[in-house]
Amino acid sequence: MHHPPPYARPWETPELTSWRRLPLHAVVRGATDTGRTALDGDWRFQLLASPDEPLAERWGTARVPGCWTTQGTDDLPHYTNFTMPWPEFPPASPAKNPTGVYEREVDIPAEWAGKRIVLHVGAFESVLLAEAGGRPVGMGKDSHLAGEFDITDAVRPGERATVRLTVVKWSDASHIEDQDHWWHGGITRSVYVYAVDPLHLADVRITAPADGRLRAETLVRSAHGALPAGWYVTGSLEGVGELRFDAEYAARCAAEERVSDFLGEARLHTTVAEVRTWSAETPHLYDCVIRLHRADGSVADTSYHRVGFRDIAVRGRDLLVNGERVFIRGVNRHDFHPLTGRVVSYDDMRADLTTMKRFGFNAVRTSHYPNDPAFLDLCDELGLYVVDEADIEAHDHAHEIADDPRYLAAFTDRVSRMVLRDKNHPSVIVWSLGNESDYGANHDAAAAWVRRHDPSRPVQYEGALHRGWARPDTVTDIVCPMYASIDEITAHARSGEQTKPLILCEYSHAMGNSNGSLADYWAAIEATPGLQGGFIWEFWDHGILQRLSDGRPAGLAGAGRYGGGVAGPGMRWAYGGDFGDTPNDGAFIADGVVFPDRTPKPVMYEHREIAAPVRLTRDEEGVRVHNRQHFRDLSWLAAEWVLSVDGHGADHPPVPAELPHLPPGASAPVELPPDLLAGLSSAPGEAWLTLRVRTAKEEAWAPAGGEVCAPGVRLRERAASTAPATPVDGHGLPPVEVGEDGLLAHPALSAPPVLSLWRAPTDNDELGGLGERWRAWGLDAPRRRLVSVERDAAGAVTVLAEYDTTAGPVRHRQVLRPVPDGIHVEERAELPSGLTDVPRVGTVFETAARHDRLAWYGPGPWETYPDRCAGGAVGHHQAAVDELFTPYLRPQESGGRHAVRHFTLDARWHVALDAPCQVSVTRHRAADLAAAAHHDELVARDLCVVHIDAAHRGVGTASCGPDTLARHRVGPGTYRWSWTLSAL
Repeated sequence: MHHPPPYARPWETPELTSWRRLPLHAVVRGATDTGRTALDGDWRFQLLASPDEPLAERWGTARVPGCWTTQGTDDLPHYTNFTMPWPEFPPASPAKNPTGVYEREVDIPAEWAGKRIVLHVGAFESVLLAEAGGRPVGMGKDSHLAGEFDITDAVRPGERATVRLTVVKWSDASHIEDQDHWWHGGITRSVYVYAVDPLHLADVRITAPADGRLRAETLVRSAHGALPAGWYVTGSLEGVGELRFDAEYAARCAAEERVSDFLGEARLHTTVAEVRTWSAETPHLYDCVIRLHRADGSVADTSYHRVGFRDIAVRGRDLLVNGERVFIRGVNRHDFHPLTGRVVSYDDMRADLTTMKRFGFNAVRTSHYPNDPAFLDLCDELGLYVVDEADIEAHDHAHEIADDPRYLAAFTDRVSRMVLRDKNHPSVIVWSLGNESDYGANHDAAAAWVRRHDPSRPVQYEGALHRGWARPDTVTDIVCPMYASIDEITAHARSGEQTKPLILCEYSHAMGNSNGSLADYWAAIEATPGLQGGFIWEFWDHGILQRLSDGRPAGLAGAGRYGGGVAGPGMRWAYGGDFGDTPNDGAFIADGVVFPDRTPKPVMYEHREIAAPVRLTRDEEGVRVHNRQHFRDLSWLAAEWVLSVDGHGADHPPVPAELPHLPPGASAPVELPPDLLAGLSSAPGEAWLTLRVRTAKEEAWAPAGGEVCAPGVRLRERAASTAPATPVDGHGLPPVEVGEDGLLAHPALSAPPVLSLWRAPTDNDELGGLGERWRAWGLDAPRRRLVSVERDAAGAVTVLAEYDTTAGPVRHRQVLRPVPDGIHVEERAELPSGLTDVPRVGTVFETAARHDRLAWYGPGPWETYPDRCAGGAVGHHQAAVDELFTPYLRPQESGGRHAVRHFTLDARWHVALDAPCQVSVTRHRAADLAAAAHHDELVARDLCVVHIDAAHRGVGTASCGPDTLARHRVGPGTYRWSWTLSAL
């Protein structure tokens, strides 16, 4: 193998971040202009045990871009959160260090003679050694920014050349890429060679403030060293015409000796009248072309840009976009695909972003590294604010590395290269210095470079907050804590000491059945000056599709074998430890708002309603419509009214709604159509009005008619319970059948209704320590002791029982009364003081027959829980029983519906609830779920397990962040509930 002299082992040299790697830039060349030869596809490949191992004679093949860890090699994916996968301290790397050697031929076009030829490698993990024509041409580190190398002297136009790329998996750089994700190895973005004129654009910087004054600053270089005389730059802007050359700027550059024989600078400018500004709501873009000319007027180089005119500023406690304080409704996103690991295509990226837009997100943080430039192009086009984050996370050794001068060059290199590449994207509104790397001199140095080069955007870094949120002198312009509680952020905003905007860089950890209190966060954010939003952790569940037959990643052969969040037959979603990876952090990798196949989890609908551009309220004037946007009116939306009255059995047919003409932030009362008012008077039950809001025409991120939100408002309260308060005459009704054990026998049931205090622990329950506590109390299998059975003259049976727990007995009383076509059950449970926090208090029973469909009145149609129910519209809903269950990667409590008023199974059995209850109907017992590590271990029962809960604990976010709020916890005391089971 050839290594760049004089560095024999560059993967162990932190001071060396590159060798002959070209500077990054913001020049965007069209393939047809520059000439480009794509090198994606199959390459010859060898995987060595270490960089020092000699090559074998026999080669295999590997796809580029691709992770070798998902392409059938013995080096498999490895997941750790913050612990490094090997014990060596920085900057050392392990002796066992998988090294991939890629090789292929490339035909260098004859017409490239006299051109400057560049090899572009989009991304690699973790060190790249590049060779062309048998000669070393350069080295690069930083896994998520491209390495470009001038190979002009190594290849001959008109001939075939061999390109060899050696990728060393572990290095000193791995210690600052210690991110919460799978460790892979390979080349993860596209590879190509391209040619440009020796006289070329070295960089282009475009500034386009909201006032319409565009400036384009260019740097010009020549591959021959000295610049030829007579070169000049021109440009044009869509709808405006040619840009003007700034002679005053050129004169100033000359006076300041900023123009030399080796580097040229030129600036073009124009002003756009009645400019259309860019924002996440109105992502208006203008096409701009910059051309470099030779003295004879011919074009030597061209750069293409899409310009968005907008302003970003921090003023006091507010982050402003175009002068407006905007709410940041963001999500963190890693590069991920369940088949290809870190390799994502243009279509993958677009699908990610359109999904975000459809569910109300307006911002994305590129956790924790710069994304493919195409990703930012899409954010520009679709309209998302971007926190662009440098590829720096020293989690396991953060304290040592933050001030380690050996890593100073790496910090400043990674941050500066990101800024140089991405500075012209209007979507990028904040630069981030990285993640979870403590705080030290290396951060200050990187921030200083950014502020000197690009003062137009703020800089953020969460680690700087460790010295105090209120300190004005830390490196961050934004207070960006992670997993802070509602009390903490509101206390800071009300302290009188806040001097900067507060935008959570991570919050509402989405592991398993989670995201409790998301609506509570936003109620606090919207009501509290100084709070401006945050970024949910995170977008993806990073489950890799794994074959059960051999335990390996399915790779591209697994395409089409999954859907609806579920891995297909013979497959499962793998998480940490499933590939024999040690150490590992288990299912902590599955913490996204979408499943590995991008199927939305229920929390997505919660977020959609919280972030809705339209809201409804009811006041003394009636129903009021609110425009919750910052820049846009409601003309892009269409809507219809849906009335749900309990007792009708179905929602009234939709009625078209005429949205009022409202500017951003305004509201107005609306008149309800007569058809709705007539429907309201046709039945006396509880009534809810829902406004289904859709796109009026096609948007870049949604088809015409795509649902945007469905806000609702209650028009009439639920009537008081009509359950019998006194014993009814049971004469002529079938008697209540109760066995010697005091348990009900009923033809509809295969297992009688008993007290339930247990749920299969969620990830938040387990990692928050609750699961262990509940088992210690014995809630998973409490022993039931019958105390007494009494029957009265009216046919009612009263059963008293006690359930033993280590915290004391739970007394349970059931009163069973016959009613026409069924039975009415009144229940009371008394929890002792030692049961300070239990998962549920309610009833569980199992049906005698298989039921396939559930219909209910209450929030829906998707899963809701007490602290995550804002996204469920109240009305009549129905779904297949098998679709009620939510397949979180690790089986756990799921499928619940909050505040159900009544429900029906297969239109055969009806359950009326005297007060709204948490209800779940699934094919699995809680014990089945708790015992399984993956869904392939679950066997669905041929019946229904039904839970009716008087109280159910919220889901919270305790796996990483605050637990559920106190009002959503279930503590000691007396609980009462009642229900009626009847045949239809």
